[in-house]
Amino acid sequence: MNKVLGIKGVKIAFSIWDFGGHLQFTEVVPRTCQDAAAILIMFDLTSRSTLNSVTEWYKQARRFNQNAILVLIGTKFDHFIHLPEDIQLTIVTQARVYAHAMGAILFFSSITHNINVHKIFKVVTAKLFDLPCNIARNLTIGEPIIEY
Repeated sequence: MNKVLGIKGVKIAFSIWDFGGHLQFTEVVPRTCQDAAAILIMFDLTSRSTLNSVTEWYKQARRFNQNAILVLIGTKFDHFIHLPEDIQLTIVTQARVYAHAMGAILFFSSITHNINVHKIFKVVTAKLFDLPCNIARNLTIGEPIIEY
């Protein structure tokens, strides 16, 4: 998928590859990661097993690209907010530990409700081009996390 973002009259094109965590895509990971400016690693906020799998995706991506900006994205925030608070706290804590260890930006998002989707690309663009970023951080548990 391609996404074009306009910043100060300049169009910036993103080429987005989704591997969906499937092993049959591992042969294209080296080619897509090698020249990537940013790598987005996504997990389902309602599934701890997908959060646990991000460390392997991180290792695989870093094997081919040491310089790309990393973004860890928890998806399905619209479902996550209905989980019990103790489970939310556990997932937030674990996601923050992983993001910190990977040196990654952390976002919680929902495509269904358009939560933080555009903000992810705005923060990545600001980081890539060393631009000021006016996206507010949100560190509050129970709200869509934006931590960079």
